[in-house]
Amino acid sequence: MVKTSIDILFQKLFNYIAPDKHHKKLIQFTKFALVGFTGLIIDASTVYLLCPLIGLTISTLIAYFIAATSNWFINRFWTFNGLGKQQYILYQWIKYIIANSMGFFLNRGTVFILFSLSTTCLNHPIIALIAGAAAGMLANFNLSRKLVYTNKFSKKTRK
Repeated sequence: MVKTSIDILFQKLFNYIAPDKHHKKLIQFTKFALVGFTGLIIDASTVYLLCPLIGLTISTLIAYFIAATSNWFINRFWTFNGLGKQQYILYQWIKYIIANSMGFFLNRGTVFILFSLSTTCLNHPIIALIAGAAAGMLANFNLSRKLVYTNKFSKKTRK
């Protein structure tokens, strides 16, 4: 794995707050959170773009899968660089979507509950989208790390 300047910056920062054995996981989580933030921007942009055309509910569901695909791609090449790359790309993407289904239900469950309870969230979906992203992030990180971006238990390999 090639260390980037951001990896070195994270390493120096984490030297002050955690033992060495936790650095790799903290760096991965920080990168995962940054990727998740870009996913939130894609998610919100898609909702706001599609909502006038197809309504809030359908645009919210479509937006999740667009953002999740973007997050999978960036995480594959940056956050978990080198892990699970022996898998076929489509196979890994499907594993990612399936593994993150718990995060999906936490995320979109939070979003739809907030839509039903708050007219503010209906008028400003970004509020519910942020809450949903936060609700699903820890589940998605742990499931992605253990089931998707790993060299263990890979059944599909390149020949």
